Amino acid sequence: MYLLINNKNLEIKEAISFKERLYGLMGKKNINYGMLFDKCNSIHTFFMKENIDIIGLNQNNTVIYKYENLGKNRIIAIHNEISNTKVLELPQGYAKFINMNDTLVFK
Repeated sequence: MYLLINNKNLEIKEAISFKERLYGLMGKKNINYGMLFDKCNSIHTFFMKENIDIIGLNQNNTVIYKYENLGKNRIIAIHNEISNTKVLELPQGYAKFINMNDTLVFK
């Protein structure tokens, strides 16, 4: 799936399996895609090679949380019910084009 950000289609991979959800973007360099975690309200950046941006979404894909340039060895919790929350991990610099209360459309 893709997300249009700043007139560019960014590939978004869904983290579905246990392994995908566990590792996310951990250990990746030159990140050029995002990862979407459904039913998730916290992430960590242990063992990350690069800083990333984090977007928290509600069940309607409306932005409820935004964190830019998240460094290594951090834990981020979005204080919202886990069953209604998604986390979108993006390459560093992409979140500046997304605002609070925007509704994201994935294609």
